[in-house]
Amino acid sequence: MKRVILPLILSIAFLSIPQVSAEAGVISDYKAKISKNRELKSTRNTITKIFTNQDKYTNAHDLDKLSELYDESFVNSDGFDKKVYFKLIKKTWETYPSIIYDSELLEIRINGDYATVYAYETASATTLEQTENIEAYGELRSQANTMYHLKKRGDNWTIVSEQVLNEKSQLKYGDARFIKMDLSAPELVKAGDEYTAFLDIELTDKEGAVATIDNQHIIHPLKQADEAFRQLSDENELERVFIANKQNLNEYATASIGIAKAEVYDETKTRVYLSGIAFLMTRVNVIPENKYIKVEDENAQTDK
Repeated sequence: MKRVILPLILSIAFLSIPQVSAEAGVISDYKAKISKNRELKSTRNTITKIFTNQDKYTNAHDLDKLSELYDESFVNSDGFDKKVYFKLIKKTWETYPSIIYDSELLEIRINGDYATVYAYETASATTLEQTENIEAYGELRSQANTMYHLKKRGDNWTIVSEQVLNEKSQLKYGDARFIKMDLSAPELVKAGDEYTAFLDIELTDKEGAVATIDNQHIIHPLKQADEAFRQLSDENELERVFIANKQNLNEYATASIGIAKAEVYDETKTRVYLSGIAFLMTRVNVIPENKYIKVEDENAQTDK
């Protein structure tokens, strides 16, 4: 029995050597996986902090601190570089001093030194327009789904680009603030193709509206639309067909609405007055025309 034990132990030991080696490899891989997960978690926390600070600095109107989150090479999908982009941010704050921003991060994707962040963003503000005869309180509401691109330089992550996937904004004054309305248009359209912008307003029997629909290229500065106001249909709807530009520019479908009310103040007279106005804007992203793709004619005859 004694002689059998030693060879048995040796055989078990030798059989265990490859197994121990394999287990060591598994342990090593497991540790590497844990290390990688920790690094990813740390990176996610860093990126999340960037967008927390983005809301913090925009709501505090701190342009310098906000600028630190953006790379000097920043350019968005509309072709605005960092200088123009921040000029527009500053102008927005001057126009709407009470504006409040909020972001909800939907997804963070990390690929080495690059990251993509999907966010749902909202903004709201109140404003007061004063003329010699009118004081009008307005409410701004905006919402967008945005894709941000970030890059790591050294130990720091910065935003290098953004693409607004879809966006709607409404600025309403007076009674228009309490009326449900929507301007719909396709989020994405091919350059040169037709698309329809459709305006729908929910009015009571005592209310009427005139409106105009136009489209504008997203350039700086935006050009003023000059479309004439039109009466809405019996269903309180208005639509217009546009041709997407071939200039590699994204567009806004826009609508201007005037709300009118009728008031009877004696048996023979009715007073009609403008009780509210609204401006609606919906983004239309344009797929640019690629003029460098050649399609061969399958029916073409070749010389043999």
